Amino acid sequence: MKLDNLDRRILSALQRDARLTNVQLAEEVGLSPSPCLRRVRLLEEKGIIKGYHAALDRGEVGLGLTVFVDIKVRQHHDELARAFREEVVKLPEVVSCHLVSGEADFLLQVVVPDLAAYEALLQDKLLKLPGVSDIRSNFAISTVKAPSALPLGHLPHPG
Repeated sequence: MKLDNLDRRILSALQRDARLTNVQLAEEVGLSPSPCLRRVRLLEEKGIIKGYHAALDRGEVGLGLTVFVDIKVRQHHDELARAFREEVVKLPEVVSCHLVSGEADFLLQVVVPDLAAYEALLQDKLLKLPGVSDIRSNFAISTVKAPSALPLGHLPHPG
């Protein structure tokens, strides 16, 4: 699906405030409510809008430690990769997992209450993931920029 300028404005507005009513959203992007709602529903159906979430303060909810974990795997074959992925997505402490280039094979972002909780996760789960040969942990000292809206205004406009 190609995004036009109205779609981009809708997505930007929803990223800024997903609690906008359809009437508020339509007014903000310059549409009447019915076509605005049709566009939002189409963006949802096409999987461009994956869901609506509340942004939580990790520290305030008791998840004060963020760890970036580099994982190397022993072998690169389909069955091992599938098994690794199936297991890692089951771990609620892993808030993101990326297949990456470079020294590591996967980069995980983990949130836990404290160092003791990370040690338990590392020993009991991460080191036991299928095919893991090496793990390097990097601890976030402070967050300079938290996950934020995607920069839709910087995309090339449709021709």
